[in-house]
Amino acid sequence: MPYQQTIQQVRETLISTFDALDTWFDQPADIRAYKPNDGGWCIDEILEHITLTSHFLMLVISSNTQKAIKRAAVQPIENDEGDLSRIEPVADPDAFAWIRPEHMQPTGTKPSDEVRRLMRDQQRECLEILETLNNGVGSLVTVRMSVQNLGKIDLYQWLYFLALHAQRHHIEIERISQEWNSSKPN
Repeated sequence: MPYQQTIQQVRETLISTFDALDTWFDQPADIRAYKPNDGGWCIDEILEHITLTSHFLMLVISSNTQKAIKRAAVQPIENDEGDLSRIEPVADPDAFAWIRPEHMQPTGTKPSDEVRRLMRDQQRECLEILETLNNGVGSLVTVRMSVQNLGKIDLYQWLYFLALHAQRHHIEIERISQEWNSSKPN
């Protein structure tokens, strides 16, 4: 079956990343509200930002999923695997500077339980889309990604990008947690 390893890697990354992020909602409010020394966002703001970014990425993914399904009816799918490695630098917060559009900036006004519900819904929707794009269907449409000049990437790569963007911020959350723990008096 074409793209089975690609699909499996994207699925596992979506599940592990969003499951790890979900645990942060159970942490005390004081750690989630802690502002790091570098002036960056607190954990709650990062979690909100992830949902905002995922929302806009999913608009592109969802609209192009239908296009891929239509193409699959008339276009053969190569017995191949996707190149996810070119997306992997997205997961590293130290790999490159990332300028966020204003509409993806957190407001800090959304209740934590609403952000959590939204993040869980987004994970579920991504996994459903991935299931719809079975057997290589997601390879039939490419859409331009401007971040890191990735150029045209297929829908599996878009879903992987979404998961790795969240993973990037999970690393930042871990760093904030370490800073918070080291700043507490013993």
